[in-house]
Amino acid sequence: MSALFQFSQRGSIRLLILVLALSLAQMNYAASPKPVRGKNGMVVTSHPLASKIGSEILKAGGNAVDAAVAVGYALAVVFPTAGNLGGGGFMVIRFPDGSSTSIDFREKAPMLATRDMYLDSTGEIIPDKSTLGYWACGVPGSVAGLNYALEKYGTMRLKKVIAPAIEIASHGFPVSCTFHKNLVFLAPVFKQFPASAKAFLKQGQPYAEGELFVQKDLARTLKRIAKKGTDAFYRGKIAELIVAEMQKHHGLITVEDLAAYAPKERPTVTGSYRDYEVISMGPPSSGGIAIIQLLNILEAFDLRHSGFNSSRYVHVLAEGLRRVYADRATYLGDPDFWDVPVQGLISKAYAEKLREGIDPLCATPSCDISAGSPQIYESDQTTHYSVIDKNHLAVAVTTTINSGYGSKVVIEGAGFLMNNEMDDFSAKPNTPNLYGLVGGEANAIAPEKRMLSSMSPTIIANDGKPFMVLGAMGGSAIITSVAQCILNVVEHDMNIQEAVDAPRIHEQWLPDEIVYEERGLAFDVLENLRKMGHTLSETHNYRAEVNAILICPRTSTLYGAADSRYDGCAEAF
Repeated sequence: MSALFQFSQRGSIRLLILVLALSLAQMNYAASPKPVRGKNGMVVTSHPLASKIGSEILKAGGNAVDAAVAVGYALAVVFPTAGNLGGGGFMVIRFPDGSSTSIDFREKAPMLATRDMYLDSTGEIIPDKSTLGYWACGVPGSVAGLNYALEKYGTMRLKKVIAPAIEIASHGFPVSCTFHKNLVFLAPVFKQFPASAKAFLKQGQPYAEGELFVQKDLARTLKRIAKKGTDAFYRGKIAELIVAEMQKHHGLITVEDLAAYAPKERPTVTGSYRDYEVISMGPPSSGGIAIIQLLNILEAFDLRHSGFNSSRYVHVLAEGLRRVYADRATYLGDPDFWDVPVQGLISKAYAEKLREGIDPLCATPSCDISAGSPQIYESDQTTHYSVIDKNHLAVAVTTTINSGYGSKVVIEGAGFLMNNEMDDFSAKPNTPNLYGLVGGEANAIAPEKRMLSSMSPTIIANDGKPFMVLGAMGGSAIITSVAQCILNVVEHDMNIQEAVDAPRIHEQWLPDEIVYEERGLAFDVLENLRKMGHTLSETHNYRAEVNAILICPRTSTLYGAADSRYDGCAEAF
């Protein structure tokens, strides 16, 4: 049994966690130039402590689901920018026998939500109402989803997998440079909400780098969940605290909303790219459909011969993405409320029809592209983590509170942030949200409806065996980042760390532009793309983070890669 769980049984886990945290505070968190190798398990997350906790769960005999749930609770403590109890997400599981399933624990609109709740009397969007404060909050699903996964597919008790998160919340972890900078930037916003200021500021000031960040209220919340499970959050004391906060500040979430919430197990959406099987999340995520649709379009092009990030490669990639995002805006939404033409959208025949409209030498203006007709072919801030165990049970989880630190609202006495996922609905048709995405009736606001998401937890299989486990944070850039990482491995023979770190582009139909990372495209490539008619925009702060695992088909060696753009970590065992 690992040291972590030996310490846990003696009631001294806090000592190990604090020693580990203090040592990690001195480390450079950037991903290594080579992938991390392992044989019996791999965990890749956005924070070194969370990765370590997941790895220790595997060492203690837990399976990948046990580790994923432990990581989810740990991230709620050590990565509050996106890890959460007050948000939601998606989990994709591939079992050793090749079967798969997905768990939808996306947030829901409160029962009091209305179609035009974010519009003023003239029909215009009210600034910040869907992104900041109490009206921005959807009914959270993370606790229900993680616990559902553990109860159905895990092997350990909730008390054991949640124990490390409780100890870190109770006794603190050192504030990193990135966390300190976030607190400095957000301090004026947190001061608008007393409970948030209490949680994230010390005597009104941001915590200093290296200072211990202790979360006593959050620790009590986690203890309640450990003792009474899901009911503690949705029907017990935590629910009372959520509703009290909402009533005090005229929010919409009620006792009835929380009691009625339940996660949903759904079939995965599957497709193929050359010899690879693609297993991903279906609606209300747009990610799986969009990735499969894009890969279907690109499959007929010789991307390998074109070369990585050549003008020809970027051109066809961008043209495929334009068409995918146009369909996303029209057809995708909560399948419980909207008839999503899934099989049509991921059909090879439909992709061929879309491909016919791509000129190999000239860009198609986005204003000339509208959604296709897939029916005739029928037959955000976010965090992603990837886990695989010694039996090759693979789990991909993407969870979110939408923008960084969500609605900026902390629940008084409970210590956790609430999401601002209501902004992921189409508050007004064809009007961009926080990430510049537009939508229509398929994603209109309705009571108890799940908002559309770009989250893309994905598993790639080859010859009946798992090959990649990956996903990303980054709002609308999640889809493009995951797809490019897959192509980097399959078409450009990169190792998984190279594939994650390689410069990316982003195109989402509207606005009509290719966004590229600073120094990510050569000068002659930029010139050629402009001559083709593309509008180009350089970014100095690419917001997507990919965390991925690759399984060598020959040796079954596991290779983990955390995105070097951020502070994540791969842990092998």
